[in-house]
Amino acid sequence: MSFAWYEQVPHNTTISQGDLLRDCPVIGWSDDLRRQAESPEQLLGEAESVDCIVMSQACDLEQGHLRNVIACPMYTLAEYRPLWEQAVTASRQNPTEKNWRRWLDEISAGRTWNLAMINAHAPAEAEALRAEVMLVDFHEILSLPRIFLESWALRVGLPRLRLLPPYREHLSQAFARYFMRVGLPVEIERNW
Repeated sequence: MSFAWYEQVPHNTTISQGDLLRDCPVIGWSDDLRRQAESPEQLLGEAESVDCIVMSQACDLEQGHLRNVIACPMYTLAEYRPLWEQAVTASRQNPTEKNWRRWLDEISAGRTWNLAMINAHAPAEAEALRAEVMLVDFHEILSLPRIFLESWALRVGLPRLRLLPPYREHLSQAFARYFMRVGLPVEIERNW
């Protein structure tokens, strides 16, 4: 039995968990927060286009319980590799092809806490949307107004891919594992 990873949804479909949002406009903040600013508005960066995936739960979105939608950036392997190489080089290691493959294996096995991998989508139909293997980065979490996302999706007018169960729940579980890591500085005293 084969379980499809994605479905293609029309542009006027309500935003839901697992939606891949391409070139979504996100307002950033200046990286140089040390500079003297007369007002917080001066620290605003420019809007940038981000590929991201909706992480908010489908039931909360369907029932209208959320004003803001949680999303995480996602990158193709080709987009992420230079970032990985830079980090490996900074840690005085060698960014070899073998190390890259080993690192991807760790991510796909769920042993890299801050990243998750989602599969490619290469349908046979010529007009269908396609997607490469993507890395979802939990280090940077986006909170975007739901009304903005829905009006933006309508205005763009393009269909989008939606990650299907059980893959979206698997991604949600990886997201939860990233946040549930707790290391206590002092163990609980056993006085009972």
